[in-house]
Amino acid sequence: MVVRLEDTTKVNALFDGWKETLIDACLQKVMGTVYVTDSQEPRAALCYVGCFGFFAGEPDAELARFDPGGFSILTPQNERWAALIEAVRPDAEKLTRYAIKKDTQFDADRLRRYLRLLPEGYELREIDGALYGQCLAHPVTRDFVSVFGSKERFLRDGRGVVILKDGQIVSGASSYVRSLETVELEVETLEPERRRGLALAACSALILRCLGEGLYPSWDAANMASVCLAEKLGYELDHPYTAYAVSAHKRTH
Repeated sequence: MVVRLEDTTKVNALFDGWKETLIDACLQKVMGTVYVTDSQEPRAALCYVGCFGFFAGEPDAELARFDPGGFSILTPQNERWAALIEAVRPDAEKLTRYAIKKDTQFDADRLRRYLRLLPEGYELREIDGALYGQCLAHPVTRDFVSVFGSKERFLRDGRGVVILKDGQIVSGASSYVRSLETVELEVETLEPERRRGLALAACSALILRCLGEGLYPSWDAANMASVCLAEKLGYELDHPYTAYAVSAHKRTH
């Protein structure tokens, strides 16, 4: 039976060397959940937060079949886990995602120059209590805040900025998830407002805020367009990797 693991230190070694904010958030018990099939001596584990899951340890079919609920993107630790996911999850859609290096040395002056490129008629704002509700109201922007579970927790632990046009959110960058030391960036722009430099400005503002607080702004790319944006900000591509989308019919955007 799949159960929630309370003592996450029992699986630290299974994820050793796998540096991801979302994994750290689960292992540090900041956000998310660790699932296992043996809570006493776990040999396999699933770190799950938001809609992302990471499998590590000895491949376990029961754990691979487990459905935390809704649309998920599942990442296997190795080819054995990948083969198992494909075998037990016939609905799984194989994806290629792109890992970004975690040791970026940012050029703050360059980021500040990007802020000055924000077009006339657009306003950059930090996400406050009122904008939190506006983020939740739209399927494209809800993940700026939704994983934190409440307005109070996001305002305390989250970090985010949005760009407004006529009082409405059209773009933004936010902490999808955070660990003790890092935040995982979530970036979105409404379709009619793309290719105007809005995401570049929003990300620059958020990265500068994170650096000012001693938080590392981590980036993971779903596609090459995301890689290109990351590289403009100073990040470097590390490597492509395989993930699996499941329950895609439940995806909101």
